[in-house]
Amino acid sequence: MLHNYLLMPNPPDCEWLASLPLVLAGPILQRVETETVTVWVALKQSCRVMLTIYSTADRGQTIGEPLFRNSQQTVALGQSLHVVAVSAIAPAGRPLTSDALYAYDLSFHETYSLAVHTLPQGLVAADRPAINLSYFDHPLPTFALPPQDVADLRLVHGSCRKPGGEGFDALPVLDSLIADAADQPCHRPHQLLLTGDQIYADDVADPLLWVATRLGDALLGWEEQLPIGLDRLGQMIYQTPRSLPPGERSTVATDQAGLTAGLPRQPKKSNSHLFGLGEFYAAYLLGWSPACWPTLPPGRILYQEPKLIRQWDADVRKLRQFIHTLGKVQRSLANIPVYTIFDDHDVSDDWNLNRAWCLRVLGRPLGQRIVQNALLAYATFQAWGNTPEQFTAGQPGGALLAAAQDWAASAGSNVQAYGAVGRYVGMPATDAQTRQPKFVRCGQTLVLDRHPDALTWHYTIRSPCHEIILLDTRTWRGYPADQPPPAPPMLLCPEAYEQQLGQTLQPDSAASGDSILSPRLTFVVAPTNVFGLNVIDWVHEIQLRRRRVFASDVGDAWNIHSPALAQLLQYLFDRRQQVVVLSGDIHYSAAVRLTYQSGSSPPAVLVQLTASAFKNEETLTRLIHTRLKSWLLPERVRRWRGWRQPPDMVELPRKGDRATPPDWRCALEWIPRQPVCYPSFSKPNDWLPLPERRNELLRSRWYQPLLFWLSRWFQSGREVVGLNNIALVQFRAASRDRALSVVQDVYWFSPWRPIQLVYSRYEGEIKPNSAQLEPLDKAKGG
Repeated sequence: MLHNYLLMPNPPDCEWLASLPLVLAGPILQRVETETVTVWVALKQSCRVMLTIYSTADRGQTIGEPLFRNSQQTVALGQSLHVVAVSAIAPAGRPLTSDALYAYDLSFHETYSLAVHTLPQGLVAADRPAINLSYFDHPLPTFALPPQDVADLRLVHGSCRKPGGEGFDALPVLDSLIADAADQPCHRPHQLLLTGDQIYADDVADPLLWVATRLGDALLGWEEQLPIGLDRLGQMIYQTPRSLPPGERSTVATDQAGLTAGLPRQPKKSNSHLFGLGEFYAAYLLGWSPACWPTLPPGRILYQEPKLIRQWDADVRKLRQFIHTLGKVQRSLANIPVYTIFDDHDVSDDWNLNRAWCLRVLGRPLGQRIVQNALLAYATFQAWGNTPEQFTAGQPGGALLAAAQDWAASAGSNVQAYGAVGRYVGMPATDAQTRQPKFVRCGQTLVLDRHPDALTWHYTIRSPCHEIILLDTRTWRGYPADQPPPAPPMLLCPEAYEQQLGQTLQPDSAASGDSILSPRLTFVVAPTNVFGLNVIDWVHEIQLRRRRVFASDVGDAWNIHSPALAQLLQYLFDRRQQVVVLSGDIHYSAAVRLTYQSGSSPPAVLVQLTASAFKNEETLTRLIHTRLKSWLLPERVRRWRGWRQPPDMVELPRKGDRATPPDWRCALEWIPRQPVCYPSFSKPNDWLPLPERRNELLRSRWYQPLLFWLSRWFQSGREVVGLNNIALVQFRAASRDRALSVVQDVYWFSPWRPIQLVYSRYEGEIKPNSAQLEPLDKAKGG
């Protein structure tokens, strides 16, 4: 028990808040197109924020003339939390171009005074280190648009960033990637794709929740009344987040909210689950900026039991290391367009996994409140910058922002505002009698019922050389209508396939044939893997038969529901010949290539690039990172036959029970992980470790050779990178046949030299490998 929890002073009191800088998090550069630039920022005071876009000269060293500007009022999410995603629009006929570097500046005009603050002034606070957001001598952030030629495109992607997770945070490596080519518009990274689990609402370190609860209450200016459950007289019991201490929330999370993060027998993962709206807001601020972190107390001040003291202090050490490199994260996010999509941990582990989860969680007042709080925080901290056009006046996002302000202004008492928030974030309607969420029929599936004005979470990015479709595979799932609630769903219901893929992937006559001549290369961001390790598929099948679907995310894999996977492939390959899928979720990085052929049509190709986790390596992922995985369980070529009506596919050697011959076939091969390389641009020992750990880590280099399992040779697995990592994606045009090759460089920290950054390369042609289809031609039956 946290003995002194309620007796401790609240760190974010008025004096502490006054010591914070005006800018609590950001600026984060978000949607950037030739005619529009959007920047998100969180402030502690109400302001009108002016965004100005500048040209540059001397390869970014000199700020040129202002090109265009716009101002926008912040939205009051709390008394001391004001956010805005301000967009500036270029004058007609004067778009931004892809061969130039641009800079931007923010100024902050206080709403209730005449005070005006510059961006550098907004970042400054007493007794805190100065924040530098620039890679040049001037103080302004810069950016470059995607190039005309896909061979010059540079994308960075990754997922799963848990502050209390094991290992060093890999996201700060982005700062080095940008710095290495900051003055080269065609070679610096052009876009960052965060493909899920940007925060962890579950599996939260106790000290992180300790800060988030107090920070959240201080920013809101009021304490939220959480509906815990009914008493014996049928009256609702309310508790504040602060009355639910860190390390003691598992029973409430599992029994009262219905959450499954702690199942089966894993209470630690829900012991410090985020509940309150302020806690979700705080989780974002604490993950993106060092500004709001107080000094973390030692465990002996809060606990008496030695075991609990040791655990608290161990978590504090991990968090201090995480905080140490947040300045690099803040600078990098200001200098590259950032695009995000949620996965389950942004809300809670297993979010909308299957119909059983929806009935269990969304049928309880506390479960509903937690999901709605998470979605409101996602909308205001992520989605607003992804799709700013949805958040203008007269649009669902604009109405959501107004409702969020009303809810905050009423200190959580305005029932109409709360209902409006739920409507616009897509909370399902509730049956008045059963209090269960309502579903509507969609083909042979059931889909959560939502208001027609609900926000759309999926979206598309386009440039002259590429298009990226970011899928929402969480809120548009199709739950089998004729199967029990735990049955695996379609990750997209039939209507969602058409909305997210059919209407987006319009026929493109130039998209077939030579990829170099195509106007755009098509990317699809699928937060959960389309294809994963074979052993994971085996585990899912076993767990599904044992009805332990919450133990290993059974239902999140595309191929656990073969008709849904077949439909996905048909939607993609009916419209595109080459597709690159970017994915995360699974806590390892890898690359695979799928060759697909329908009838006598030319074969098509899909390359899946997985990058995970930024910060959440585990014992299992450390094992599969090594040669041990490729020795014991090597990945082999897998082949399927597929049918169009109804969509389905069967993996060989199974023949299936279809009387009709297959309509298409496909083969999956793993692109090998190449030998470890050392980057020339960065020596992480300069910035990575905490000062007090630097000498310790440097000394460890003398005895590391004695630990063979940490050696470079043993750590050189052939398939996946299982340590914390971040991926840079680029392209090469082969001169012999003009085929396009994709290169994914996965950066990670070496165990044999713990503060040395290394990278593993995956490289393969975005070209069908028809030879892998030949065994399907020879096989009999169907």
